Amino acid sequence: MSISVQEALSLMLRGVHEVIPAAELEAKLQLGRPLRIKAGFDPTAPDLHLGHTVLLNKLRQFQELGHEVLFLIGDFTAMIGDPTGKNVTRKPLGREEIIENSRTYEQQIYKILDPECTKVMFNTQWLGEFRAADVIQLAAQYNVARMLERDDFHKRYTNNQSIAVHEFLYPLMQGYDSVAMRADIELGGTDQKFNLLVGRDIQKAYGQPPQVIMTMPILEGLDGVQKMSKSLGNYIGITDPADEMFGKLMSISDELMWRYLELLSFEDMQTIAKWRQNVAAGENPRDVKVRLAHEVVARFHTRVAAEQAHRAFVARFQQGALPEDLTEVVLDAPEAGLALANLLRDAGLVESTSEALRLIQQGGVRMDGERVTDKKQRLERGGSYLLQVGKRRAARVVLR
Repeated sequence: MSISVQEALSLMLRGVHEVIPAAELEAKLQLGRPLRIKAGFDPTAPDLHLGHTVLLNKLRQFQELGHEVLFLIGDFTAMIGDPTGKNVTRKPLGREEIIENSRTYEQQIYKILDPECTKVMFNTQWLGEFRAADVIQLAAQYNVARMLERDDFHKRYTNNQSIAVHEFLYPLMQGYDSVAMRADIELGGTDQKFNLLVGRDIQKAYGQPPQVIMTMPILEGLDGVQKMSKSLGNYIGITDPADEMFGKLMSISDELMWRYLELLSFEDMQTIAKWRQNVAAGENPRDVKVRLAHEVVARFHTRVAAEQAHRAFVARFQQGALPEDLTEVVLDAPEAGLALANLLRDAGLVESTSEALRLIQQGGVRMDGERVTDKKQRLERGGSYLLQVGKRRAARVVLR
């Protein structure tokens, strides 16, 4: 793609939270060569979800601008366990689990990235060759006071909670990855800012020009509150069936829809701004949500699959169509989740749990378009659910 530096910057900065340091990004672009763009993923789960694709989409934009993407699978650092955001020492993964998860990552990323412009790397290639002397040399490049500036370490230290020595090695080794890969730019979530900054320092210590850091926002899950996470049940997996993916996207709130469009859609921002204007002028936001769902489902399946999923979604809701001004209710739930009958009562869709149980038994309750028959069903905290009782009562319920 032949465009000016300013046009390239505009594309690169879409949806970006922070660039550190901002002045160096433009200088890197003026080097006159393809830049090496690094993004690391620890294979902690077998499937990627839309939260992961925020980074993948940005990597694809760099590819379209002619730069080289270095997709790092942290198969070695996963055995340490990233302590980011943890208030306890994280349990490392076993080698077999890491290998299996890594294979699925390689299969999934090419739904977005161009294989011809992507170099998949594993940090066992260099970290696996480290001797004790190499670890000591690396550890000598950083001090404990700086390490304790990191928010999660600081909190645990002041609360007299355990910090294992090996946890300090994680950001150091992630930083050394940038040395081994000769990264010009590294992308990461906002929760990775400390680790990415360590990478700049480690590169300097090993005589390399420091990488520019670009942090991306953490995508909220279906509940619109907590970050998208498989463990919280508020995620959309990129391997989810087309019907399920379409339905989940249609269940998000109207407010969250705009954030998903900015971070997940390939539509240009001018088009999205026009859609905002149309909604403000009276267009049903549901129509915009349908466009988003079509685009995302087509990306991970096919255009035909997206159209079929749309038709299936409409068919599921033909009986007792959802109201234009669908109510959204946010409820607190215990860790074990909330019984559906109690949820229907607390959301104001029925007068009592006994009425809810009777309606479930009679087939009068639908969740995400599907009839519910299990009176004992419990719904997970962190989920977002479209609930219909009969033909006239409906609400989107978020459990937090």
